[in-house]
Amino acid sequence: MPPKAKPAQSKNKTPVKSKLKTAEKKKKAPKKKSTPGRSSSSKSQGVASGSRVPAKSKTAPPKKIKKPSQAGQQPNSMRDLQVGDYAPAFSLPDDTGKIVNSSELRGKKVVVYFYPKDDTPGCTKEACSFRDGIQELREKGAVVFGVSADSVSSHRKFSEKYQLNFPLLSDESKAMIQAYGVWKEKSLYGRKYMGIERTTVVINENGTIRKIFPKVKVNEHFTEVLQALG
Repeated sequence: MPPKAKPAQSKNKTPVKSKLKTAEKKKKAPKKKSTPGRSSSSKSQGVASGSRVPAKSKTAPPKKIKKPSQAGQQPNSMRDLQVGDYAPAFSLPDDTGKIVNSSELRGKKVVVYFYPKDDTPGCTKEACSFRDGIQELREKGAVVFGVSADSVSSHRKFSEKYQLNFPLLSDESKAMIQAYGVWKEKSLYGRKYMGIERTTVVINENGTIRKIFPKVKVNEHFTEVLQALG
């Protein structure tokens, strides 16, 4: 009896390693399900993908503005002088260019009159009244100085024109004018402006203020000054 024939085996047998690789390929990671209503390219807030959402900044509390203390406030240079105060020191050129220092005037009574402008009607009349009464002032042991913001050359012309016999001090920087408190707001025909208020200050031999004449009226003013000198 002839032996039974064995079934023919396929020559193309798949190797074990190949089967394992095939199985691995079949095992793929599950895809993430996209959430309905959301776009893969942008967030629901409308910020483009790849951009950073800025963090919410905390609102800083408003800074408290410190009010300047009275000590820190800018001092007012145009201070109001009082009788008995020491007269502010000064060092200014006169109409000849010579420097006049207040420290050199100790031991004398000093009359300082502030006026707005050289060679104007009121200022000319005032200057001439002191010129004409210079001898009476000297008898009282006093010297007189006119002060304005005009230049030395302007003072020289004014003095020569009216033959003034006392010095005119030039305070172009307005340092002395402000120190004596006579640089003030003025008004003319409704227009306001800053200028020198006509004022006379009488100073004692020791440098203290003896008398102040604010808003001087030129007429009879010389007589008032003589009386103040005693």
